[in-house]
Amino acid sequence: MMGLPLGIVVEGLVSILLLLTIGYSILLNERLKKLHADRETLKLIISDLVQATDTANGAIRELRQAATDVETTLSERLEEADRFAVDLANHVTSGQAVMERIAKILAAARQAETSGADVAPTATKRAQEALRRLRSHQMQKSEAA
Repeated sequence: MMGLPLGIVVEGLVSILLLLTIGYSILLNERLKKLHADRETLKLIISDLVQATDTANGAIRELRQAATDVETTLSERLEEADRFAVDLANHVTSGQAVMERIAKILAAARQAETSGADVAPTATKRAQEALRRLRSHQMQKSEAA
């Protein structure tokens, strides 16, 4: 550096720094262009995401409403089933009482037959008629089922 004046050396260094700055600016400019292009793509993606979120929220609201409707319907059906169960229990109890009465009538009729006593023919006929009706009723119930 003996023959070069200090001014030229400083200006050479400044020129090199300027060229580096210009090169770096060009590189940054390219990155900014990509960023802006990605920004538009990102806006589209965000827009699609917001739309999908709104659709999902609507579907969730509909599912909640459907679940509420199903729960209401199920509760009503369970209450109806409980009523039928109570009615069925009452019918079974009534049926057992009728069966007990029929059994008593049959026992009395058989006892009268075996004892040889003269049982009123109407009592025996009534017992036989009750048995016939019971069989008929049972056959109707089994056909209906």
